[in-house]
Amino acid sequence: MNRIRIEFVSNKLIKEPRVLKVIAYMVVFFFLGTMIFMTVTPWQQMSIGNGKVLAIDPNMRIQSINSSVTGRIKKWHIKEGNFVNKGDLIVELEDLDPNFLDRLMGERDTAFNKLEAIKIATQTAVLDYNRQKALFNKGLSSRIKFEKAKINYKKFLSDEATAAAKLLKIETKLSRQLTQEIRAPKDGQILKIFHGSGSVVVSEGEQLATFVPDTQQQSAEVFVSGNDLPLITPGRKVRLQFEGWPAVQVSGWPSLAIGTFGGEVFAVDPSTNKDGKVRVLIIPDKDDKFDWPSNQYLRQGTRVYAWIMLDEVKVGFEIWRKFNGFPPSMDDPVFKKLENKKNKVKKKKTYEDDE
Repeated sequence: MNRIRIEFVSNKLIKEPRVLKVIAYMVVFFFLGTMIFMTVTPWQQMSIGNGKVLAIDPNMRIQSINSSVTGRIKKWHIKEGNFVNKGDLIVELEDLDPNFLDRLMGERDTAFNKLEAIKIATQTAVLDYNRQKALFNKGLSSRIKFEKAKINYKKFLSDEATAAAKLLKIETKLSRQLTQEIRAPKDGQILKIFHGSGSVVVSEGEQLATFVPDTQQQSAEVFVSGNDLPLITPGRKVRLQFEGWPAVQVSGWPSLAIGTFGGEVFAVDPSTNKDGKVRVLIIPDKDDKFDWPSNQYLRQGTRVYAWIMLDEVKVGFEIWRKFNGFPPSMDDPVFKKLENKKNKVKKKKTYEDDE
C-alpha cells in the first residue's frame, strides 16, 4: 500500500525566532545548573533567635534596691550612673515619727527587765518545787503543797517563754529600724533612681533604685523557634551579633561572617514559653579568635542576634525542609537514640510474638 505523503507548505513558511531558542536553552541550562547547585552545594543549618545580654550568675543580674523600713528618704549619697563598691552608702532613710526609735528602745529595755525578773522568779519556783518534791517523797509534805509548787513552777516557765518571745519580737523590730542606711550589696553601677529625697514617703519593700552588679561572666539569653528544640543541645556553636556592633552574617555560610562573635550553647530550657519560643543561654566560645566586648561596651540588657549552628546539609534538602516545615535534620544523635530505642522495643515485641 502506497503511503500518501502530505506536505504542509505553511509549516515551512513559519520560522522560529532565534530569541526563543536562546531563551529555551537558557531555561534548560538554568534548571540544570539549579539542580546541580542544590544537590552539591553544602548549607550550614541554623536556628535564628534574638534576645539580650545578661550575667550567667543570677546573683549578678540587674536587681532592685528596696526600702528596708517604712519611712521618709532622708538623703541620697549617689547619683544615677555612679559606680559603687560593696558596702558604700547609697541612701539614708528616717522614720516618720522622729521619737519612734527611742520609744522602741525603751520597750526593749522594759521587756528585757521583765524577762530577767521572771527568770529569777522561775529559779525560786524550781527550788520550792524540788524541796516540796523531796518532802513529799519522805512523807513530810502533803500532795496539795507539792502540786501547787509544781503548778507554780510550770506557770513561771510559761511566763518566761512569753517574755522571751516578746523581747525577740521587739529586738527584731528594732533591728529593722536601725537598718535605715542602705548600702551597696556588690560592686556595680546605679542604673536608675525612682524617688527623690525630702518629703517622699516609701513603704517597706518598695523599690528605690535599679542596680547593675559588675561581672565578667557574660552570657546571652536568646529565644528561638520551638521547632528547633530537639536539635539545640549544650555545646552547639553560635555566632552572635550585638546591637551597636556592625556585622555581616550570611545564613548558611558562617565562614563569610564579618564582625560577629563566637558563642557556645550553655543551657536550653526543657519547654517553650507561651509564644512557642525556647530560651537558650549562650556563653563565650573560648576557641573563637575574637573575645566578646568588655563590660564597658557590652552592657546587660543589650540586644543580641544569634545564629545557632546545627547540621551541614545540601541546599536542596534545606529548601525542601523549609517548604514542608520539618525540623532541621533527622541525623541528630537525639533522633538516632530514640530510633534505636524504638527498634529495640519492636524487636523485643516480635521475639515475644514468635514464642
